[in-house]
Amino acid sequence: MESLYGELGVIGMRGCEGFVSQVDAYLREWRRHDDDQEFIMRADCPRFGSGEAKALLHESARGHDVYIISDCFNYAEKYKMQGMMVPMSPDDHFADLKRVIAAIAGKASRISVIMPMLYEGRQHRKASRESLDCALALQDLVSMGVSNIITFDAHDPRVQNAIPLHGFDNIRPSYQMLKALVRAYPDISLSKDDIMFISPDEGAMSRSMYYSSVMGVELGMFYKRRNYSIIIDGKNPIEAHEYLGRSVEGKDVIVVDDMISSGDSILDVSEQLKEKGARRVFLFTTFGLFVSGPEVFDKAYEKGIFNKVFTTNLIYTSPEVTSREWYESVNMCKYVAYIIDTLNHNQSISSLLDPVTRIHKIMDKQAAKAAQQLSITEK
Repeated sequence: MESLYGELGVIGMRGCEGFVSQVDAYLREWRRHDDDQEFIMRADCPRFGSGEAKALLHESARGHDVYIISDCFNYAEKYKMQGMMVPMSPDDHFADLKRVIAAIAGKASRISVIMPMLYEGRQHRKASRESLDCALALQDLVSMGVSNIITFDAHDPRVQNAIPLHGFDNIRPSYQMLKALVRAYPDISLSKDDIMFISPDEGAMSRSMYYSSVMGVELGMFYKRRNYSIIIDGKNPIEAHEYLGRSVEGKDVIVVDDMISSGDSILDVSEQLKEKGARRVFLFTTFGLFVSGPEVFDKAYEKGIFNKVFTTNLIYTSPEVTSREWYESVNMCKYVAYIIDTLNHNQSISSLLDPVTRIHKIMDKQAAKAAQQLSITEK
């Protein structure tokens, strides 16, 4: 089946090389390309000694259907400025992304940007005299010729209202998370009597509601009681997390959120759930930033506050974190390759965005396994 948008090209921005290499391997396998052929297009953003940069394409993008994968949160990448090695900030990564788009210079048939964690996605609305950085960033991209923007688990997907006439797909890795949980804990029961999904705050409710409605299990939530009389680090501090929902006693609970920043909130929620009698606590977070390091999670894990943290490999996570016993990485390379392959053939990705059937298959398989185990026990 031929592409309607020209030859496929995938550009991995700095820090995404390993991820893009896996995506390319899947694409070559499905399209039966020879081992020496690939869909990766090489692009660099060399720096001057002053810290200024430019983009350089090593091959023509003319007529190509180009997909640029960018991780704006890879702080492990560095560049030399004034003789010092400087970690790349999200601003640096986003500027490099725009440089590569500028280097393509409108010659590509179509440009799509895959930005797993949306740049400035946490600054999605105004609370006072503030900038709307995410909206401006999206407008920047489409003004430069980007047709589609694909992101995962946006902090607030309503930011797409900034570009209503352009493609914006917000994808949640619900199926991949559940699949990873079952692989790590084959004994887990997904029946409504044995498991609950918990939202750590009001903003994350839709994520937990999706699991709850699709799987037919109970749902609980916490709400953040903030002190609006003071501001610390640019925000009103949280004084307490209050629980709303049915009893979690004796059940496995899964706390679902879009990201782990410092981890303070999600660990406080986990501790409360254990105090309320939860059997095991699992954390589903699409992005693991761990800005305060893994030590706080080490201490909580040793206390038995949680059992496992599941995050995707969509953004960079340091080896210091990924080597921990409590950490489980959810590989999203194949899923991203599916999305690219489908869009390149101008087909709908609706079936990829709605994994209800696949989730039900996991549930049926676990139920059959539990029934078989019960039959063996009774004998």
